[in-house]
Amino acid sequence: MGIPIPQFPNFLISLTMRSHPRILFLCTANSCRSQMAEGFARHFGSDKVEVYSAGTHPTTVNPTAIEVMREKGVDISAHTAKGLGAVPKDVDFVITLCGDAAESCPVYPAHVRVEHWNLPDPAKATGTREEVLRVFREVRDTIEKRVKEWIEGLRVES
Repeated sequence: MGIPIPQFPNFLISLTMRSHPRILFLCTANSCRSQMAEGFARHFGSDKVEVYSAGTHPTTVNPTAIEVMREKGVDISAHTAKGLGAVPKDVDFVITLCGDAAESCPVYPAHVRVEHWNLPDPAKATGTREEVLRVFREVRDTIEKRVKEWIEGLRVES
């Protein structure tokens, strides 16, 4: 069972004070989905974007998220779960990764583009270790594809 991948249009933004647009990945706990998205965005777009992640109710980074990201060559083991107060408020893009975050997402100024990627929470997966890993990998692979497409579609006009 795959998670559908929407097609994203190219983005065009103008930068004034910064050399790279700022993107914030937001979910509830900042433990899995937003951490994976931050890791992939840094991996694919470190020369194009400033990347942050946060949670509306942060907990700790999930060890299984760290494990499945390591399988892709992306190390998020030094990441920490953060609340909105620990990340810059002047972002250009906000991507929420779950329904709870979308519903409790703060109101941003009109120039901030807000998108919603409704992804299942792999931390809620149950079953054998292999079944849980399968769910984490499926969500990870969806995030990887979406982030890669998003970064590739970003065009910056300075």
